[in-house]
Amino acid sequence: MPTDSRSERVEVRKTYKLYIGGAFPRSESGRTYEVSNSDGRFLANAALASRKDARDAVVAARKAWPGWAGRTAYNRGQVLYRVAEMLEGRRSQFTAEIMAAEGAPRARADGQVSAAIDRWVWYAGWTDKLAAVHGSSNPVAGPYFDFSVPEPTGVVAAIAPQASSLLGLVSVVAPIVAAGNACVVMAATGRPLPAITLAEVLATSDLPGGVINLLTGNAGEVAPWLASHLDVQGLDLTGVDDPALAADLERAAAGNLKRVLLPEPEADWAADPGLTRMRAFLETKTVWHPVGI
Repeated sequence: MPTDSRSERVEVRKTYKLYIGGAFPRSESGRTYEVSNSDGRFLANAALASRKDARDAVVAARKAWPGWAGRTAYNRGQVLYRVAEMLEGRRSQFTAEIMAAEGAPRARADGQVSAAIDRWVWYAGWTDKLAAVHGSSNPVAGPYFDFSVPEPTGVVAAIAPQASSLLGLVSVVAPIVAAGNACVVMAATGRPLPAITLAEVLATSDLPGGVINLLTGNAGEVAPWLASHLDVQGLDLTGVDDPALAADLERAAAGNLKRVLLPEPEADWAADPGLTRMRAFLETKTVWHPVGI
């Protein structure tokens, strides 16, 4: 029997998954939680990540990191620029999700999407310039060349800002991978949908699976396992709002001397990003070489 096209259709309720190793698995615990808009209306279900999910994400990041770090810096920039192109192609979806998540008017939400795309392009442009800015040729008293060269730290775990669902997330993730690291990021707990859409962009871009892994859920539950994981070399606590939790995570990170970037509770995500975030997860290798050989 034909239906009236004007009748109200049944809403398709979505249940989003995690993004680990280039795939979209469910949480191994099977748990989900409801995501609502700024007015309290149901938007979707999101996966509630567990300790096992965090460990799987670190394994995926560790596997992907050598290949990503081993690419030329120029090629990494090309790959990240392609991500920005695809972000531009889904602008309307990101705008709608920010409007729903943050209760922002369309103009402000669209401005945030523009800023996130521009920021991704900005970091993509820095990939092949880091060595010139942070490296050096050092004068030495002897017949040697002495070079200091920046290298990526390894696997970095990050907690995305809770208030800025897309621009804050991009401001945390892009510098980590632009510097040649692999990343495991916890999305904003109450506003994960723009992050999940970003994961869908990453999955269909040229970025190798595992370079960026995205978890949704309760950062207070998952972050301690990331902070204490011995195969994580860096920890970005930008999105941790609780000072006591931040202190606990910093102590846990001391187990293998992780590089730690402390929270920025009053950060202005629209401001000039600078180079601090890329520099935070770089190591400096000094190489000596005899002259004339």
